[in-house]
Amino acid sequence: MSFIIGIDPGAAGAVAILEPDGSLVQVFDMPAVEVTVGGKAKRRVSPEMLAAELRLYNVHGTTAVVEQVGAMPGQGVSSMFAFGQAYGLALGVLAGMGIPAKTVTPASWKRAMKLNTGKDAARAEAARRWPQQAGEFRRVKDDGKAEAALIALWNLNAT
Repeated sequence: MSFIIGIDPGAAGAVAILEPDGSLVQVFDMPAVEVTVGGKAKRRVSPEMLAAELRLYNVHGTTAVVEQVGAMPGQGVSSMFAFGQAYGLALGVLAGMGIPAKTVTPASWKRAMKLNTGKDAARAEAARRWPQQAGEFRRVKDDGKAEAALIALWNLNAT
């Protein structure tokens, strides 16, 4: 059996695992650790923890898609750097594990899934598509989980 991995990068992002039939196997917050940056505690993606989480799903035929992130208006320079670093770490972990990955812009996958740009739309759609796991998407901060699951579904439908 192979899997489709969807990744919404960033320390507040998430990872979702789908079976080829679109069933949601697992969804989890992006593994992150606290580090001190300029005397302040910051959350950063842990590549070691991400690889450990993905190891079970690294079987022949597994593919991944990572949301292609960019700078957002009003985001500070260090925040943009950390976000880009998380994106690169996700791609690097996948490459290091030999899992083929591609990227997709938020606009592309959301348009294909017929979602508006709001985060609540992704949570509502994920709860609708996977009602048994709707609890995974109930909180506002679960938007990363919803987006990761929908990104994986986009990849399944795009292939």
